[in-house]
Amino acid sequence: MTTFMNQDFLLKTEAAKKLYHGHAAKMPIIDYHCHINPMEIYEDKRYATITEVWLGGDHYKWRAMRSCGVPEYYITGDATPAEKFQKWGEAMPMLIGNPLYHWTHLELQRYFGITEPLTGENAMEIFEKCNAILAQPDMSVRGIIRKSNVKLICTTDDPVDDLRAHELLAQDPTAPAVVLPAFRPDKAMRADKETFPTYVDQLEQVVGYGINTVADMRQALNDRIAYFADHGCCVSDHALDYCFCVEADEATLDNIFARAKSGQSITWDEQLAYHTALLLSVGKEYAKRGWVTQFHFGCLRDNSKTMFRKLGPDTGFDSMNDAANGVGLSKLLNALEEAGALGKTILYSLNPCDNGIIGTLMGAFQTDSAIPGKIQQGSAWWFNDHKIGMEEQMKSLMSLGAMGTFNGMLTDSRSFLSYTRHEYFRRIMCNLFGQLVEDGEYPADWAYLGKMVENISYNNTKTYFGFDKYLK
Repeated sequence: MTTFMNQDFLLKTEAAKKLYHGHAAKMPIIDYHCHINPMEIYEDKRYATITEVWLGGDHYKWRAMRSCGVPEYYITGDATPAEKFQKWGEAMPMLIGNPLYHWTHLELQRYFGITEPLTGENAMEIFEKCNAILAQPDMSVRGIIRKSNVKLICTTDDPVDDLRAHELLAQDPTAPAVVLPAFRPDKAMRADKETFPTYVDQLEQVVGYGINTVADMRQALNDRIAYFADHGCCVSDHALDYCFCVEADEATLDNIFARAKSGQSITWDEQLAYHTALLLSVGKEYAKRGWVTQFHFGCLRDNSKTMFRKLGPDTGFDSMNDAANGVGLSKLLNALEEAGALGKTILYSLNPCDNGIIGTLMGAFQTDSAIPGKIQQGSAWWFNDHKIGMEEQMKSLMSLGAMGTFNGMLTDSRSFLSYTRHEYFRRIMCNLFGQLVEDGEYPADWAYLGKMVENISYNNTKTYFGFDKYLK
């Protein structure tokens, strides 16, 4: 019987162990998509308890606790940090096979030196041990980043953000890593939302002029793209419920925008037409600047309206949608290509059923480009970043694309302890590669295999995103 989560965790063959320990483990981390607050890096935030860093905003854990019958009082309610951690400890043994079980124990091992499994019986003992270690000087946010060997971080930022934290970090010679913004203009593109008029007002204040037509909105977003570029940004991110492409003439678009800005309702087809127009517009600007575009799609958000009214968004009530809409994705990619707006693009679907759609469609648009893997399938995302999901995504990519060009893992997290997800991914990847070698499906060319593992872990990301100028 294998020891619980030992040094060879998830590595089933000698080839896998050779690749992981000799290559993957030593590579630094580039976390090119996350949701951490950059000001917390600048201010070097400290945590009073492990509950704060683990359970303070982690809707992954909140969902699991609810599934284990934990009352909301101990999840997002007014229970004490100790009480909340106790309930998390009691839930832990029930999560066999869940990535949260692995992530929790990887974090306990790597940051706190705790190798015993967390349970309800030892929760308070582990709570006190973790809190004592968090009080040590090197366990601030900056200390955690350094311990994790993180070299560059891209946060997620709205066009109206002033990027003050990024300015401060760029001027700080003691910053633990390069921290760059990523452009996330979803709020400017969702004219169907009740908050849209207020958001347009905010954007007008930031750009310093009125936004009364779609042409004005295009200009406003281009101006903010230029501002973000001046702060080192080279990547955008777009959340789509599903993929679509609905084109309309300018007069129709202006009519849609005027009604939405005044607070009137618009139809879903009108929303898609407006959204398509802006995706094509910003796509041209991204391509011109050599930025990377990320499309995240396939999420059905805020399913429980009862809990949405109580807790708001991003609290653990989202799910997979049933399909990405392959026809819509094809039309969108084609429209971007026809408009000269299809630059480096990463496609993520929340539904693993879409792996084959992405794998085959991206192959249809790897056209006339010197960039290896110009169109990428993103790593297994959100509900898929577990062992089975990662294996399925990588097996599909190996079957339909060029695995050697893959950009590897990201955290997509709000927690500074989540960098162990990169280790988790690398172990799973090395195990897949190792098994191919053991089975005689790939030669035991250790130099080439080792280099490919290092590239997927770090080097491909550095080159694809253009981070070379920051990371020598």
